[in-house]
Amino acid sequence: MISYFQPDSQRIIAVDSKSELSQETISKLTWLFGNAKRIEKDTVKGYFVGPRREMITPWSTNAVEITQNMGIKGIVRIEEFFRAESKNAPYDPMLQNRYKDLDQSVFAIDRKPEPLKYIDDIETYNQQEGLALSAEEMDFLKGISAKIGRKLTDSEVYGFAQVNSEHCRHKIFNGTFIIDGKKMPNTLFALIKRTSKENPNKLVSAYKDNVAFILGPKVEQFAPAEPNKPSAFQIKPIETVISLKAETHNFPTTVEPFNGAATGSGGEIRDRLAGGQGSLPLAGTAVYMTSYPRTEEGRDWEKDIEPRKWLYQTPEEILIKASNGASDFGNKFGQPLINGSLLTFEHSEEQKLGYDKVIMLAGGIGFAKKQDAKKLEPEEGDVIIVLGGDNYRIGMGGGAVSSVDTGQYSNAIELNAVQRANPEMQKRVSNVIRAMEESDHNPIRSIHDHGAGGHLNCLSELIEDAGGVVYVDNLPIGDPTLSDKEIIGNESQERMGLLVNKKDKDIIKETAERERAPYYEVGEVTGDARLRFVRKKGKAPIDLAISDFFGSAPKTVLNDTTKPYHFKKISYTKRDIHKYLDRVLQLEAVACKDWLTNKVDRSVTGRVAQQQCVGEIQLPLSNLGISALDYNGKRGIATALGHAPIAGLIDPAAASRLSVSEALTNILWAPIEGNLSGVSLSANWMWPAKQEGETARLYEAVKALSDYCVALGINVPTGKDSLSMTQKYPNGEKVVAPGTVIISAAGEVLNIRQVVRPVMKADENTELLYIDFSKDGFELGGSSFAQAIDAVGQATPDVKSVNYFKKCFNAIQKLIESDLILAGHDVSAGGLITTLLEMNFANSIYGMNLDLEAFAKDDLVSVLFCEKPSVVIQVSNDGIANRMLRELGIAFKVIGKPTAKRQITIVHNEHNYIFDIDTLRDTWYKSSYLLDRKQSGPRKAMERFMNYKKQYLHYSFGRNFTGTASSLGINMHRCKPSGINAAIIREKGCQCDREMAYALYLAGFDVKDVTMTDLASGREDLKDVNMIVFVGGFSNSDVLGSAKGWAGAFLYNKKAKKALDDFYAREDTLSLGVCNGCQVMMELGLLYPDHEEHPVMMHNDSHKFESGFLNVEIAQNESVMLKSLSGRRLGVWIAHGEGRFYFPCYRDKYKIVMTYGQDEYPGNPNGSDWSTAAVCSNDGRHLAMMPHLERAFLPWQWAYYPDERKNDEVSPWMEAFVNARKWVEENRK
Repeated sequence: MISYFQPDSQRIIAVDSKSELSQETISKLTWLFGNAKRIEKDTVKGYFVGPRREMITPWSTNAVEITQNMGIKGIVRIEEFFRAESKNAPYDPMLQNRYKDLDQSVFAIDRKPEPLKYIDDIETYNQQEGLALSAEEMDFLKGISAKIGRKLTDSEVYGFAQVNSEHCRHKIFNGTFIIDGKKMPNTLFALIKRTSKENPNKLVSAYKDNVAFILGPKVEQFAPAEPNKPSAFQIKPIETVISLKAETHNFPTTVEPFNGAATGSGGEIRDRLAGGQGSLPLAGTAVYMTSYPRTEEGRDWEKDIEPRKWLYQTPEEILIKASNGASDFGNKFGQPLINGSLLTFEHSEEQKLGYDKVIMLAGGIGFAKKQDAKKLEPEEGDVIIVLGGDNYRIGMGGGAVSSVDTGQYSNAIELNAVQRANPEMQKRVSNVIRAMEESDHNPIRSIHDHGAGGHLNCLSELIEDAGGVVYVDNLPIGDPTLSDKEIIGNESQERMGLLVNKKDKDIIKETAERERAPYYEVGEVTGDARLRFVRKKGKAPIDLAISDFFGSAPKTVLNDTTKPYHFKKISYTKRDIHKYLDRVLQLEAVACKDWLTNKVDRSVTGRVAQQQCVGEIQLPLSNLGISALDYNGKRGIATALGHAPIAGLIDPAAASRLSVSEALTNILWAPIEGNLSGVSLSANWMWPAKQEGETARLYEAVKALSDYCVALGINVPTGKDSLSMTQKYPNGEKVVAPGTVIISAAGEVLNIRQVVRPVMKADENTELLYIDFSKDGFELGGSSFAQAIDAVGQATPDVKSVNYFKKCFNAIQKLIESDLILAGHDVSAGGLITTLLEMNFANSIYGMNLDLEAFAKDDLVSVLFCEKPSVVIQVSNDGIANRMLRELGIAFKVIGKPTAKRQITIVHNEHNYIFDIDTLRDTWYKSSYLLDRKQSGPRKAMERFMNYKKQYLHYSFGRNFTGTASSLGINMHRCKPSGINAAIIREKGCQCDREMAYALYLAGFDVKDVTMTDLASGREDLKDVNMIVFVGGFSNSDVLGSAKGWAGAFLYNKKAKKALDDFYAREDTLSLGVCNGCQVMMELGLLYPDHEEHPVMMHNDSHKFESGFLNVEIAQNESVMLKSLSGRRLGVWIAHGEGRFYFPCYRDKYKIVMTYGQDEYPGNPNGSDWSTAAVCSNDGRHLAMMPHLERAFLPWQWAYYPDERKNDEVSPWMEAFVNARKWVEENRK
């Protein structure tokens, strides 16, 4: 039966139930849907857009689970429909349908599952299904058919195509290359593997797992003692390995940018979950490359090629939607995105070049226990478990379709190959894996993510050569119309396959139930070397020898001839230097990336030691990301990116060296264990490989990278390839993407507090040194400058001496370890002038006086805009750093010093050039503003543009704050219980549990991990707890409003409600709610229970997620936690989408204890009444706030901490947690 509710004039909520709704259920649903009106009729008239009938959405899954947690039974599905003006209303065919009238058949599905098919004609089936099988592969399948004496099933042919696709098996990288008639001596994969063979360094695992593992340090693990029930957090020492991985999701992002990029991010996170016997993701990176977005008219460099009739989305739409998708997934999963890059490009001389088929790279770092770094061999009787969501008809054939040129197949096939994302489901699954990984005995023997090829690829790789059986009836079904082929091969996301010994499966099942992660036992290892997917009734859709699937597929042979591009010579004049600079600063690759960083969480986990934004104005200028490995040590992981695809059009080999060099000069600013030898790389290759001349260029590029890394003494233990970077249009037009390698570097950081940032210190007793790592001239080919004048060029920079580059890298590392570098920045996109400007942009005062007479023989345009590998560092003028550089054999030039005047003055060949820093900063920011209009709206984007430079950070810590742990009476290395109990309470989708628990622990609490399933089941009643914290995150993915479902689980579950009511009835208790926890406290009315109307948390004024490090001011107050901080002005992280406080009464009815440091956006990020950031109860015991103080209680967690306080052990926020613990000590009964 379908019942309809109307929350507002534009929305209808359809509820599918097994029977008629009771009055009690209607009352609960009315509350849940925001006091929606129930429509008494069976049919709602009008035109609507809503989800496809056959696919239950992730939104519905969450909504139904919310009702179950509220004690409502019998609801099958809940979906939202939106009113449309006509039957031709726009809609997304991948996700939605149009509807005329909503009636009782709105979810009815006529389609039945297709029966098992035996394939008569493999060639026809290949073309019909878009399987991308080669003639040799089809002959191979015919041979198998003949050998086993029967026709192959549709599942077998389809499955073979997916698991042996270019995407999954990297046939080109493992293929034989014949260039200009000469057979090349190595495969591309062999060339990459050579780097690890010759430079194993600290490698633990390479090429044979979902991630690469590098030996890491000994750190502290902070985790609950028991994974399957409420228990206290404990600290244990563990030996670690560091993980590195990067994936590309180019085809899906081109076709459907939001979900394409979201599932790219999700898939890469799952890779880092699936390392060894389970590993943990820490932080992510992202790269976007598209053709020109054309955000405004009149940009000369965009006039070269007319816009195409884009196949699916415009470049501007792709940039906005893709970055929204990747950001949304990370935000809701709880992974910070701490590093990234952006490039837009089009050009036409001999060939139309551009990223019409876009690049979307998702990368990241993580770690695992050293003892779990290697997968165990499958043993007969091992149980195959699947954790995660249902199967849907999505991602069908993604592995095959993404292996060919976009536009080659029909829209239906290409759309059908794109997946959809459910980050909250992945978080649940991740929590189970985290719990097992943190156990003393990890029961997971082997683990694999579900990605390309679906169950077939995942589960077959789990059982390896041992063989196994999978029971199709046991696989979860979200769409009852799926055929066996679709069940086995779909690429629905957020699923993991585990291999577990029978005796260990119960702990996983119990933990999964606690975390609400769907759990399915789907098969077992048989030891018969066969792969079987079987039904209880009917024939097996797959029954083949493992070797038939993977063993002998034909090897790819690639023939090509060398065919270089020929570009015109770069032409320019020195008198136009200011015009050139204006253009360069507006290129998306060079310009401000605030439009990307302001919507993505960069602080979740509380382990982020360096992200994109730096300085008192918090601008995205850092090319280095760092995550700490624990909360109490110095050690961490650094990551950085590099690429040079436009230079690669001129010289593919040089571009490989430049890409590696850029990643290294970006990661350089963290002190790396082992210096250069402690760095490992991922190389992701995006290439139009089958175009004439491009296969030869690819081979040249890979060989050059291999040779360069071997000579540098570093390795490339992981990577990926996407070798169909061509877009075809219906009119026959073809646009080829530049061959691109994106390098992701990672290394262990010796001391996360010794990082050098690209922010010049306002100190005239210092000087600026220029160090050239390359020993090359000032070539402009492939540079941003060339791009800005609509050119590519004929000569590109290169690294002329590998040994000297290595020497330079290690010398800078020695200076960093000796605390001799005050600020530093690499020279890359935009050249030296951009580097110098960026070192000033995050400041509100000071400039530079520069003397470039040392470059008198070179023309100034080349000197300022060349992007050869080099750096600028700021050092004291006492000569110590200079002397050390000379002793280490490093050449440098003193090019200038800071000055109090807010400009950069350059002297060259006796001419003076003046550059106004603040004016050029606005020019640099403009491209961010133009894109931000599309996501924040014109008004909010303009407010941000006008206010960003006015709202610089400044603090007042108070005269009594010393920054020492001892002054607060705490021990930074406490291990023994205190007997003072607190609990963090989390719902599914919450993600801020660990940082909050550690802040409480450090303050002196013993902290218990409590889930809503613990409270609902009665496993936990909070009787022995004196403080509870509702932690932040996206409970239930914010479905039906932030914290609505979480509140419902308290209000309509007897045991959970009693535990909460009893806790608040006591007088010896405290509570805190942060972000999502603040929202649930408002929804439950916990602060002002006597008020008829309670404060409400609304969507931010910008209607988007806001992320930033902001000032807050703490008012004179009586809050237990914040009273001692009255009058302070501090810095704190914010990260939320529904953070706007709405107060129904006058201000004097509320205890507003904290406000944002600015009244205007973005300093007030959400538009809260009275700039409110936190409120407390009338007695001061209960506190609710949107800012994340639990991500700012240690100095290195701050995005900008005062230089003069660099030795502080704790930040002022620690005092709030200590105040809570002291109050409990004094008041508990």
